[in-house]
Amino acid sequence: MLNAKVVSAAVAALLVIMYLTGWWVSREPALLVDEIQQSHQQLGERAIVGYSTTTALIRVSETLLDKSGGYLANDIMPPFVLLDNMPAWELGVLEMSRDLALALRKDLSRSQSQSTENQFLKVAQPMFNIDHRSWAIPAAESEYRKAIAQLYQYRAELMDPAKPDSQFYARADNLRDWLKAVEKRLGSYSQRLSASVGQDRLNTDLAGDSGARQSTSSPGQKMVKTSWWKIDDEFYEARGAAWALLHFLKAVETDFAEVLQRKNAMVSLRQIIRELEATQQAVWSPMILNGSGFGLMANHSLVMANYISRANAALIDLSELLTQG
Repeated sequence: MLNAKVVSAAVAALLVIMYLTGWWVSREPALLVDEIQQSHQQLGERAIVGYSTTTALIRVSETLLDKSGGYLANDIMPPFVLLDNMPAWELGVLEMSRDLALALRKDLSRSQSQSTENQFLKVAQPMFNIDHRSWAIPAAESEYRKAIAQLYQYRAELMDPAKPDSQFYARADNLRDWLKAVEKRLGSYSQRLSASVGQDRLNTDLAGDSGARQSTSSPGQKMVKTSWWKIDDEFYEARGAAWALLHFLKAVETDFAEVLQRKNAMVSLRQIIRELEATQQAVWSPMILNGSGFGLMANHSLVMANYISRANAALIDLSELLTQG
């Protein structure tokens, strides 16, 4: 009888420890905006174009790996393997980081289409694309840290006048190209979040072009609904993406200040940042609620979709200003 009590107590204690550990590692990190801005201000007259954007990518990526509990998406041991909200958040951050790393390699570090790629970004960008669940040979964390090391070297050469091969070009067309990729990313998140309550959607894939074609036929309308098991994952992935994008846009506000002011687009960028800041409000419910659109219970996914849709609409307007402003 005594042995049974001891075993029961040990099991109960283990469950409590696992619960507390799961809660601790599932805490979202604080915003890094002030830290990144202070880093730029400390340079004073030595501040250069591209420093803030590169620093934002570095610090966001480091936080992904060094936050409470470290990187969880590829953990295979309990209790971490049982958690899904934080791994979903990590994926959102990673997707935005991948997009910016690609933009740095493809556009922001190159003056024209015939220019050569930067040697550090050429190595760093593919490393961000490893499967985020890879836990060995190689582990995702090791590849991401190698990518961060390359970004540090790129940033160091940006600040060195004797290294003219590493550049950051704050041009309206370069910024617009990256924003176009972000628009599609946010549009996808908005659609996936809105599907939490189920929607009967019309097929608009070929709308606007009478000569457009697609590989195979698809129904004119279909019911789209997120699985009950995936609702919280979709929410936290979008929340992580918004967290990362918020830092990147604050850095853009610094590096592209002259371009944005010349296009009279600074206020548009700041409005996007406001909408993204709203996505980071505290979630007071112990779980992501999925009430109907006008029902008695809240629907956290629809609230998140609203903020992301507004940010995306403002991004589209900003892209137009950069093109025509």
